[in-house]
Amino acid sequence: MDSDGTQDARGTHANPVPRPAGPADGSARPYGGQQVPARPAAAPKVPPAPQRPPRTAASPAPPASPVADWLNEPRPAAGPGVWRFGHRPPRAAQSGERLSMVTIVGVLVPLVVGLVLWSLWRDGRIPYQWALLRLFTPDDWWWGGTTTPKGMGVEAVVVGDGVFFGVLVYAMGRLGSWSEIVRHVITRRDQPARALISALCALAALSLVFPGAFPLVGWDPLPVVDPVLSLVVLVTGGYGVFSSRLTTDAIYTVITLLVLWPFARTGGWWALVRERLAARERAAAAGAAQVSPRLPRAYWPELRDAGQVRAAETLTAEVLGGRMNDVDCARVDRAWDAARAGARLADFTGIVLRDGAAAWTHPSGDRDLPARAARHDLLERQVRIGRWTTGERTPAAYRGAGTALAPEALGTSLLLVGPPGSGKTRHVVAPVVESLALQALTGGAAVVAVCAAGTALAPDRAFDVVIRVGDRDGVYDLDPYAGSEDPDEAAGFLAEALAGDLDSVGAQRAATAVAQLLGPYRAVYGVFPTLPVLRELLEGDPAPLAELRAALAGPEHAVMRRELDARARQAGGPADPGPALADRLALLDRPAFAGFLGAGGAATRPFSLHNLAHHPLRVRVDLPAHGHEEACRLITRLVLAQFGAVTHGTGRRHFACLVLDDATGTVTAESVRRVQRLRSQNAGVLLSLRTLGDVPEALHGPLLGAVGCRMALAGVTTWDGSKFAHAWGTEWVETRDVAQHTVFADQPMTRAIHALRKLITGRAVTTEAVTVRQVERERWSASELAHAVPPGHAVLSLTTVDGEHAPPSLVDLRATRDGDGDGGERRDGRPAGTR
Repeated sequence: MDSDGTQDARGTHANPVPRPAGPADGSARPYGGQQVPARPAAAPKVPPAPQRPPRTAASPAPPASPVADWLNEPRPAAGPGVWRFGHRPPRAAQSGERLSMVTIVGVLVPLVVGLVLWSLWRDGRIPYQWALLRLFTPDDWWWGGTTTPKGMGVEAVVVGDGVFFGVLVYAMGRLGSWSEIVRHVITRRDQPARALISALCALAALSLVFPGAFPLVGWDPLPVVDPVLSLVVLVTGGYGVFSSRLTTDAIYTVITLLVLWPFARTGGWWALVRERLAARERAAAAGAAQVSPRLPRAYWPELRDAGQVRAAETLTAEVLGGRMNDVDCARVDRAWDAARAGARLADFTGIVLRDGAAAWTHPSGDRDLPARAARHDLLERQVRIGRWTTGERTPAAYRGAGTALAPEALGTSLLLVGPPGSGKTRHVVAPVVESLALQALTGGAAVVAVCAAGTALAPDRAFDVVIRVGDRDGVYDLDPYAGSEDPDEAAGFLAEALAGDLDSVGAQRAATAVAQLLGPYRAVYGVFPTLPVLRELLEGDPAPLAELRAALAGPEHAVMRRELDARARQAGGPADPGPALADRLALLDRPAFAGFLGAGGAATRPFSLHNLAHHPLRVRVDLPAHGHEEACRLITRLVLAQFGAVTHGTGRRHFACLVLDDATGTVTAESVRRVQRLRSQNAGVLLSLRTLGDVPEALHGPLLGAVGCRMALAGVTTWDGSKFAHAWGTEWVETRDVAQHTVFADQPMTRAIHALRKLITGRAVTTEAVTVRQVERERWSASELAHAVPPGHAVLSLTTVDGEHAPPSLVDLRATRDGDGDGGERRDGRPAGTR
């Protein structure tokens, strides 16, 4: 199977995975003020599980298993950003919006008017009621000189009653708000409730048309059946047509179908019938396996449907025996998807029977994190960060539901803006990093987190590689060239890091100047120069340049010699980017960074971000917490540039994410373009900023447009709020303007009554004028974002890689442990009972 590097022996893969980072003596490092106990390098062996058939209705219930309960918990489909574990549609989404008084009045007034008109028509009180009918019918149907019918005229009058009734119903329905009532009561509901309500309405209509068929109904029938029968008499010229029982039944059948047709169309009866027939055909095609989908998820029904009963039995025994945790279940589920896609079911079964719950374990040997601080659902790859509030701006389907982030949304990248102390790291960054680290253990993600040293993202043992730049006790070093062998690609990394924020040095000229030195140097020495050597070459020092040119004397280096000559001609000119790049490199060529960033320190091993394309790695880059701020920004820009390049066109199956806990000074025009391309590469970035002022003003709009997810935390300034408000756009809303006007009476008695009323109440007699209109309003204004967002809250909008949207709504970031069906989890975020 395609293991994504999750089952190969260490050291045998073409791109070996680095071993987990940690102290040389194996002791645990402190995290969050506590010591994390050391654990074995690999997961303990799990004893083989006995075969156990699935429980039937007659067999006793198996022992309770928290992981089984976690697997069996419903996860209904929901919109992006909704925590699906145990999700229940909120009451507001079920009841729908309330009917306005205008709608109710728009139904009642036409109904009353229609009843009055029909009563006048039945009593014959409408002037010239039958004059038009008499004009178009023979004279012998009427008594001479009158509108009193006789013979066939009686049937014509009955037909006229039916036509008037039909026109009256149609007119009152069009003039009133009946369409809104129908949409509110019937068409907005899901099946089969929609069909059931329309069927009840159809039954009520039939009771009005055929009251004789309902023994408990005693009212007169509506003028539907009699006008049709009279029309048949007029067309056929007599009553002989009713002598045939077949003809009479056919007429009544046609009348019944005509009455039912609008209700069937409104209730979607035909679509429901087609859907049920298609489901029955699918069930019939499944054959004997049709009972498996009714099994709980803990019994692995998908494996049973595919005929892999032995593997399903083994995994069921592991789950019910408490030997699998949520990470194991998600990892095996992902392996099953890969095996089914590649038609390697036999290999899948063999590995499951051999390794059980430990199948496809992460190369680090870890099957869980040493500690969890957030709540995760690894089957849906979600992490809960809060709860959607129940305000009017929140869509009905989101009100009160949990808020969650998943790779589907992070794949469009997330921009997080909030002042210091607003909870960016605690409420968002740390849960996302923890979730991606757990998904890496399932083989579904790779994460690189860049933060200041001491930031409590996760304990060291939660990562495979921890790069502590400038720390002499560190195990790993960051390769400034990302393991690249292409001088132009490596030059692009460095140029973006060194000159990406410089307006005086163009990115293309800077990349060209660096490439003109990297190519010749690698041609001579087989490796790229260290940063101190590259600094000397960029400064135009004659000695190293002459030495390098002398080494390129051979004819095989003619092209590289031409590159070096071009660099020498540009050196010292007014447009030479070399001095500016050398000045930036001087920030990294400091004693604090000696032996790091590719300098070949004895105690460190270089790590290349290219490994992310081959393995689901967990990487953390710790930058100096104090001092060297500009150097830290250079390193962060370098990591961001490398990440955009190593995730391009690799064909990997796992999601890759870069998390920048502080993206101040790292966003450039080129990085914005890279962020836009990440969503098509199964990758994304999370950028955390204190304010948009940490980004050049010219890039505010492009950055907000490049990311698909935006979050503004409590405390943002109105300047930042205006940028978010512009990015989120406007929406049409209904407003009501109420104006009160004083009533001036002309009659003496009326004036006296108004004066007495004013004397008693102390207020003048007024009337209200209500104006209802549709206006275009900002979803969130700059003032509301700056002053109306409570502490511990944020306004979040989401976009998935499939194009689904969640409009900007208020999120309570502190509500991560309340209900909505999420019981059965421990305080550390694991399902109860898992290891």
